[in-house]
Amino acid sequence: MLYYLFKYLEKCCDFIGAGLFDYISFRAGMAIIVSLLISLVFGKSLVKYLQRQQVGETIRDLGLEGQLQKQGTPTMGGLIILAAIIIPTLLFARIENVYVITMLISTVWLGFIGFLDDYIKVFKKDKRGLAGRFKIVGQVVLGIIVGLILYFNKDVVIRREIVSTTVEAPMISTDTSQIEKVAARFVDAKLPITTIPFVKNHEFNYARLISWMGEGFEKYTWIIYTLIVIFIITAVSNGANMTDGIDGLATGTSAIVGATLGVFAYVSGNILTADYLNIMYIPNSGELLVYSAALIGACIGFLWYNAYPAQVFMGDTGSLALGGILATLAIIVRKELLIPILCGIFLVENLSVLIQVSYFKYTKRRFGEGRRVFKMAPLHHHYQKLGYAEPKIVTRFWIVGILLAIVTIVTLKIR
Repeated sequence: MLYYLFKYLEKCCDFIGAGLFDYISFRAGMAIIVSLLISLVFGKSLVKYLQRQQVGETIRDLGLEGQLQKQGTPTMGGLIILAAIIIPTLLFARIENVYVITMLISTVWLGFIGFLDDYIKVFKKDKRGLAGRFKIVGQVVLGIIVGLILYFNKDVVIRREIVSTTVEAPMISTDTSQIEKVAARFVDAKLPITTIPFVKNHEFNYARLISWMGEGFEKYTWIIYTLIVIFIITAVSNGANMTDGIDGLATGTSAIVGATLGVFAYVSGNILTADYLNIMYIPNSGELLVYSAALIGACIGFLWYNAYPAQVFMGDTGSLALGGILATLAIIVRKELLIPILCGIFLVENLSVLIQVSYFKYTKRRFGEGRRVFKMAPLHHHYQKLGYAEPKIVTRFWIVGILLAIVTIVTLKIR
């Protein structure tokens, strides 16, 4: 909203400094500062309020060191993250931008589902919270909304440079040479394509997945595209939820992933850097840098209260929303195939649970006794069982997350 206010002041009053709001980098810087302030100031008030209301986490005894000391720690702290993302985005982003609108929808929608889950656990005293099927339905509905917006909205395009060569006869008739003229023009293409990492011809059109259907198959591409979006949002959202098991792990990891996706949004939305890096140019996607900055500030500010020993937990209000936010952001900048690398922490946490449960069931059927691959799943609990302190586990997971982020950014040039 401030963007439009200062644009008006610049136009009508020649207001000094109003032109700064034309720069995405300035607005992103302001977003991260305001987001940090909201997290720190609003966070302190919310933590005290939750403590007064006795909105504490009920801890199930899993035999982990220091676990029972967390009994009664306030939860639903994800409200801090949501506020610190939404408010700066509304203040500094161009809110008519289809990508910003899509991100705000994702934030509010999954934040609301997570809030319902936490509300049932805390206020209704039901440890199960919102039934798992309702969470899945909520994630699927968001996937449908995001998929349809990105597939059908007229503003969601990529811009291609078309180079044409023409041959002209010379003006002097005795000269038999010919003159070649090269002309370039840009056209907007509405294609359901994504980026394949580490491949020279690094684009993949989702329409190819159903090319076997024969002539006219393209009209059904929106179905397969929407199903893929649903799967990605559901998987990453649940991965972030699994990762939120020890103090600061999901928060810090989300900040690393969000910063990386902010880089992709900026370079994809800037025609000069997109041309230099030979990546697809996505008009207006650079505006997502403002949103990403708010996300980074929200996560870092929340760490002030969520770092070990945590004064507040984000709960599903935060973890479900963060996972869905990161998935949607990756899909918008057409880097969803990089998610297994960039969100490797979330992936490993998810896989550890899947492997543990599957192997336990298999060995119970075969040997009559269930066996385990890990001492406990998700993976961070395995290291707790091995005797590692929470801060050491979190720090090492962050280091791995940073390495994965660097590998992801390197894909911009290594093909």
